[in-house]
Amino acid sequence: MKLTLIILIAALVIGGSIISYGYLTNQQPIEVVEKSTPYEKLTNYKEELEKINQYNQKILSDLQQQISDSDDENLEQLKQEIQVLKRVIDENKVELDQVIQKLSKMESTP
Repeated sequence: MKLTLIILIAALVIGGSIISYGYLTNQQPIEVVEKSTPYEKLTNYKEELEKINQYNQKILSDLQQQISDSDDENLEQLKQEIQVLKRVIDENKVELDQVIQKLSKMESTP
């Protein structure tokens, strides 16, 4: 137990030292200047929502595949996970539709 604790502390100290050294010797200036228009921000947000939706769809199909390959013990839990995931996907679709509507309004307004 003591050996594990000593190894853990040593790993944290060494890791912290390496990170600190890398941070202090980094000569590149960090510039975080975001000059995005609201339209660009909304477009980026829409793209991220689409990625999330695609990922959730993939998880849903994987869960449905697990149901077809599963025994009765895990079936109920998988069904609950699918219901939650379907709800999340539906909420994401609604939010994505709202973002698309806002984008179309912004495009039509000069």
